[in-house]
Amino acid sequence: MIEPFRTSTGSAVLDDLRARLRATRWPDAPEDAGWSQGADVAYLRELAAYWADGFDWPAQEAALNRLPRYRTTLGGHRVHFVHARANAPAATALPLILSHGWPDSFWRYTKVISLLTDPGAHGGDPADAFDVVVPDMPGYGYSDRPAGTPPDTIAVAGLWAELMRRLGYERFGAAGGDIGSGVSRYLALDHPGRVVAVHRMDAGLPVFLGDRADLAPEERDFLDGAAGWAAAEGAYAAMHRTKPQTAAVGLNDSPAGLAAWIVEKLRAWSDCGGDVERAFTRDEILTNVTIYWLTGTIGPAMRMYRVNGAIPPAQHARRVEVPSGFSLFPADLVRPPRPWLDRIANTVRVSEHARGGHFAPFEQPQVYAEELREFFRPYRSRSMSRP
Repeated sequence: MIEPFRTSTGSAVLDDLRARLRATRWPDAPEDAGWSQGADVAYLRELAAYWADGFDWPAQEAALNRLPRYRTTLGGHRVHFVHARANAPAATALPLILSHGWPDSFWRYTKVISLLTDPGAHGGDPADAFDVVVPDMPGYGYSDRPAGTPPDTIAVAGLWAELMRRLGYERFGAAGGDIGSGVSRYLALDHPGRVVAVHRMDAGLPVFLGDRADLAPEERDFLDGAAGWAAAEGAYAAMHRTKPQTAAVGLNDSPAGLAAWIVEKLRAWSDCGGDVERAFTRDEILTNVTIYWLTGTIGPAMRMYRVNGAIPPAQHARRVEVPSGFSLFPADLVRPPRPWLDRIANTVRVSEHARGGHFAPFEQPQVYAEELREFFRPYRSRSMSRP
């Protein structure tokens, strides 16, 4: 059963949030530390003050409720998703499922939904319209928190294949970034007869099981660079993979702590030149963080790293044969070279963009939407009409 879904946050819940923010026991910080040792405490104090006394969550919630939102149960998990129909004849609309990552939710794609469903209204070709499906993974956003071990990316791909079938789409496109890149990859690997093409913002941190001597020089440089990034910036992921419950206790209890954990990544992974509010407004930042706070999903979201860490190595070595496209944004975590992308997938398109980072659908929605329109254009005839 598919049911319409909307939220309405009670005043007592918001009063509790504001009280916690005002009562935050802030840590000291080395003089002039800024963001060099993690979250900038001075910036977070300003953000928390605005969250408590200026941020209008009911207005943001109303905007989210204007999206066509639904819930259904898949594999024992009650899943929240957006299902936005194209402003186009049924026979021309390409079904497209977009998969998010961490630290976000369906929020990642809220700016591109209308650009994809109604390109004619935004300077594009109406023939490039999509039926857009944006689910929250179990344990993220408004999908329920799993009672036990959360599903890994392979299992989530299976849930999304079932979701698309339940919506009447036998053939569809898939796209994603971060963990959603892996979900989209497994959709293409495990359901190749249904996925017409797959677009990924990134290839994730690389896993290579072969002999490095077989790699091109730029591939070896890429692996070395990715390892360096993981050593310098990957402590969060090590915590998520190994001891997520330790961090979850504090992050689920302190909104300021939760903001520190998330906003530091929004800044570090976006194309903002060190100023996070060049990439996101305060209201946009706090909408993302408030979704985590209200749903209590920081713990299960982190635990997904643990189950993904247990995926057998052989799964990482599989090559995607479905036509694949990649978008490389200058401030993303890693930028794989073309030989690597050809190694891991049947790569038919690689686009390098002048601006944008890890959250490109939110940072550069026009660029991202146009990239999806162009990439999927040759594959539209391979999809089935929407129901």
